[in-house]
Amino acid sequence: MTGDAVRIEEALRRAQAALAAVSDTPASDARLLLADALAVSPTWVLAHNSESLAPEVAASVAARLERCVRGEPLPYVLGWWEFYGRRFAVGPAVLIPRPETELLVDYAVADLRRRGLPSKIVDVGTGSGCIAVSIAAEVPEAVVVATDVSRAALAVARKNAAQHGVASRLRFVAADLLDGVVGPWDVLCANLPYVARERIERTPPARTEPVGALDGGLGGVAIVGRLLRSLGDGLSPAGVALVEIDEGQGRELLRILRESLPGSRAQILPDLAGRERLLVVRRHADGR
Repeated sequence: MTGDAVRIEEALRRAQAALAAVSDTPASDARLLLADALAVSPTWVLAHNSESLAPEVAASVAARLERCVRGEPLPYVLGWWEFYGRRFAVGPAVLIPRPETELLVDYAVADLRRRGLPSKIVDVGTGSGCIAVSIAAEVPEAVVVATDVSRAALAVARKNAAQHGVASRLRFVAADLLDGVVGPWDVLCANLPYVARERIERTPPARTEPVGALDGGLGGVAIVGRLLRSLGDGLSPAGVALVEIDEGQGRELLRILRESLPGSRAQILPDLAGRERLLVVRRHADGR
């Protein structure tokens, strides 16, 4: 895409053709690449496709396209990805936010608004901080503690908190699950590693995203199970835990809860594709 001037329409066609080998959505990915290089919206790109790219923009697009073709995820190439209507900085230290995780944020925000009182909130395994930051942005009175074992991930999360103007209401802690943070918590959120270890090698994200943020041990329930076993001390009497899970894990996780938190009430909510996605645990069966 260097040399002679290239019209946006032609640049899009070339990018889409190149991305077809590595993406299920080459057309929208091509629009995002050009839009980001031009600092405009994808809609603008379509509406102005007869215009020519400046040589430096064409060179930038070509370099980014090459990275994508080599297998680097588009969000890492862009340096950001959208989640819950906001752009979040991402990079190789953190997982790319997925739309199915928005279900957890939906539920957390609704629960906090229903409570209408100051609540103790923790986001366990915060990664990019997309859950904690989204909650703080949606609920102006929310103060959130966010933990992660990865200091590199916490650096990304701090950047996102500052970018969205909520850094003063977030506290980031380098910790394994809830170690070193003082509960009990009214709302506990967690999107922990839950891919079954025996499936890691067949899981496409494991080729490019941090394996430590994906590998949930045998059956994918080892780390989530450890968190559930700590809820006796971790949840307040009226507390709720919102934990993202994978399809097929519900039965085993409910068994762990029956043993470790008797008297609690748990339900599993599906995502938009109908797959098991969100485990909701209330400390008391009557929902108090």
